[in-house]
Amino acid sequence: MLFSSCGFTREMTTFDQPSKIKNLFICCLCPPRVLRLWTCRRPRTRRNLLVGIACVIYLGFLVSQVGHVLPQHKGGHQKISSRSLHDAAQTPFLGIPLDGTLSPPNFQEPQLGSNGTLLPPNVVYITLRSKRSKPANIRGTVKPKRRKKHATPLSYGQHFPKAAFIGQEEAFAQQPGRATRAMGAMGAAVALEARKHQLDERRHKGMAIRERGHRRPGGISGAMKAQPQAEESNIRIYSESSPSWLSKEDILNMRMLADSRIENIQEVPSHKAVLVVFARGPSTTGTACNQGHCGIVKRPLDMSEVFAFHLDRILGLNRSLPSVSRRSEFFQDGQACPVILWDSSLSPTDNSTHSSVRLTWGQYQQLLKQKCWQNGKVPKAEWGCTEIHHHEWSKMALFDFLLQIYNRLDRNCCGFKPLKEDACVQQGLKLKCSDQDAVDLTHIVQRRHDRRHLAFIDNKGFFDRNEDNLDFKILQGINEFPESAVSVLRSQRLREKLLQSLFLDKIYWESQGGRKGIEKLIDVIERRSKILLTYINAHGAKVLPMNE
Repeated sequence: MLFSSCGFTREMTTFDQPSKIKNLFICCLCPPRVLRLWTCRRPRTRRNLLVGIACVIYLGFLVSQVGHVLPQHKGGHQKISSRSLHDAAQTPFLGIPLDGTLSPPNFQEPQLGSNGTLLPPNVVYITLRSKRSKPANIRGTVKPKRRKKHATPLSYGQHFPKAAFIGQEEAFAQQPGRATRAMGAMGAAVALEARKHQLDERRHKGMAIRERGHRRPGGISGAMKAQPQAEESNIRIYSESSPSWLSKEDILNMRMLADSRIENIQEVPSHKAVLVVFARGPSTTGTACNQGHCGIVKRPLDMSEVFAFHLDRILGLNRSLPSVSRRSEFFQDGQACPVILWDSSLSPTDNSTHSSVRLTWGQYQQLLKQKCWQNGKVPKAEWGCTEIHHHEWSKMALFDFLLQIYNRLDRNCCGFKPLKEDACVQQGLKLKCSDQDAVDLTHIVQRRHDRRHLAFIDNKGFFDRNEDNLDFKILQGINEFPESAVSVLRSQRLREKLLQSLFLDKIYWESQGGRKGIEKLIDVIERRSKILLTYINAHGAKVLPMNE
């Protein structure tokens, strides 16, 4: 029987049969020179000796390599993982991109130091945390935190907040150890202060009950002496002079409306407002109001009247009454409300149209065509003119269009699509647009001593109306516009002036959300002013000086 092994063939004997596995092992592991040496005809004793020596040397080499690697892996695996985790906790964020552009990790074999210790692998474990961004603190939008005053005597008219005192007691009750230590030292002081607060609170409640007892619809309430004096004026003027478009009389009236102590309150049901009398010496209500010491407090929803006053002064129209924002515990639960100066020089109005002169839409359009009293010309009797100068209608139309005040010239909302909240929809006037010439104009008011000019009252504007739903009926029949107002709209300085002017009224500025909220209102007016300028150019309307 023949056996092929390592390139030679010979007849296998019985003596060679047990060494079959040994021959295969040597043929596979030994190099060619050893094979030649193995295949030579040498004595079996020398050949076995050489094979044994070679195997011993090879096995020794293998044992030395394996013994050099295994001991370090036994205790080093735990050390590597713990060290890597410690490095991960101490390693700062390295700016790894989060958009999927990170290349795959490069795994390397452990490196050995000079002293035989295993170096930490070049791997960093990083936990990515989303950084929470805080909103920008915009001026006037965040209320400052009020410091809690402890053991401070309160003046008459102020009362300690009962909820805050109860909250302190609950905090002490939740911490028995702290309560035991603190109550021993502060027990007498807290009890004394609580007694003072209870007395002040009872005194304040008694005074409020007496004041409510004095108030009657349409009547005058009693004297209101429990009013804290303002530390500083709510009309902020930090420069040497006020804005040029506000007169000294305007500033005095604004300070009076914003800061003066309220003496009496009288309800005015017909106007859905409250008449307040400011303290100015011993005088009756009628005398105080005739002297300009009264104001009309309206609802918080009518806050746009303050914006309208500043816009009127900036445009050089000077037809609206001074208005400010004010908070008081005597009306609207301390909410910011518009306060408009009570002008006793206004002509009396009727209850249906609230106007000193009664006109329909058809009569109004005829007046515009006749240009009554323009250039000093006395109108003829058959023209049907009133005592109002022609330029007054142009000023009112421009002012009403920018603020979208529809209750004067478009009472029935015939020139736009009103909302459900609009008065014309709630009163069903929108359905009466078929005969517009018979619709009465409202809030057309003059002064007793100046019948040529109008006074703009009830100037509630609407800032939520889109540009594609503006009431252009307000501009119908108007072919001339005041130069003072148009020049401001064209000068690109309307925003700057409105910011500067509205900043004077601290309460209004804060109630609208600070500069961010004011900017949104100005954006609406700027867009409407561009539309108005386009309308003037498209219709060839004249721009004339109207400061007669």
